[in-house]
Amino acid sequence: MASPDSSDTVISILSVGTALPGLPVDNAALTRALRMKPSFEQWIDAFVGTKTRHLAINLETAEPEYTLADLGESAGRRALEGAGVTPADVDLVVMGTSMPDSLMPTTVNVIADRLGINAVPTYQLQSGCTGAMQALDVASQMLLTGRHRTALVLGGDVCAKHVDLSVDFAALPPAEIVNVMLFGDGAGAVVLTTLPAPEAPKLRRVLVRFVGLDRAPGQIVEWFGQGDRNDGRSAIFEDFKAIEQWVPLMSAEILGELLEGQGWKESELDYLLPPQLSVKMTQRIVEHLGVGVGGAREVSCVGEIGNTGNALPFFQLELLLPDLEPGGRAVAIAVESSKWIKGGLALEKP
Repeated sequence: MASPDSSDTVISILSVGTALPGLPVDNAALTRALRMKPSFEQWIDAFVGTKTRHLAINLETAEPEYTLADLGESAGRRALEGAGVTPADVDLVVMGTSMPDSLMPTTVNVIADRLGINAVPTYQLQSGCTGAMQALDVASQMLLTGRHRTALVLGGDVCAKHVDLSVDFAALPPAEIVNVMLFGDGAGAVVLTTLPAPEAPKLRRVLVRFVGLDRAPGQIVEWFGQGDRNDGRSAIFEDFKAIEQWVPLMSAEILGELLEGQGWKESELDYLLPPQLSVKMTQRIVEHLGVGVGGAREVSCVGEIGNTGNALPFFQLELLLPDLEPGGRAVAIAVESSKWIKGGLALEKP
């Protein structure tokens, strides 16, 4: 399969845009909203490590205040403005999300409409935490055909729609309540182009690989309809023990494959963008990757915005790109644990 590193065509990252809903929600506010004991706040600090997150619902009224389309529109508009690109210049839109606003119309088309993008191919990929990488991969493959020149790639999730503030959270099992602590809402976007952009960072490779054959899901998110909304199933389930076991191992495999594929040594890597499940898990992953990662600088933001799913790689890129000096190299790693997908990318600034 063709990839950005196997073609003479060069794919440049022109800009990144991100969007978060509302003000940050700290652990004390979350504890009060869930009607949990004060010790719950300390438990979040010790078990998850996240300090704040942004939510698309109002915790006082339980009313939704932002949709994924709202956030995606803001992120996309910022990315276009940062790239100096007009909607008419975009000839491809791809989005990755695990939680679209509705099954139809697709959120990617709502966003394209709001941005004034029309008469171009649009694609929405539904996936967990590698959805952003899958969207980048699809866009890259299509840019390499030469039929498209400039792509807007989006990723994001609004998990708050699955939070029912009326339930007794103290009675929920850990496999259900952990999601409320981990996740925040957000969206991100990048503009990719094959047009000349000598000073822009280059996307050297995108890795996406399903490895879940005969493996139980690590996470399940249900989508209820009129016929089954009252059948008693939990909306969200997470096997955090399986995630703790497998994500560090898979991250090391992804890093090794990306470096080997580019012919890069660990000592030549300047930045590492690790998976952003939680502060504690990210620390565990980075420790597992070891000091042999050549002293690469870690780019993490999960402590401030929570796990925003398919938006997180864009927030990491937004932090990275201003600091990436000529000759700088970076690798991003993502793991989808609902059915186990490896994802990642390698980029370099000329």
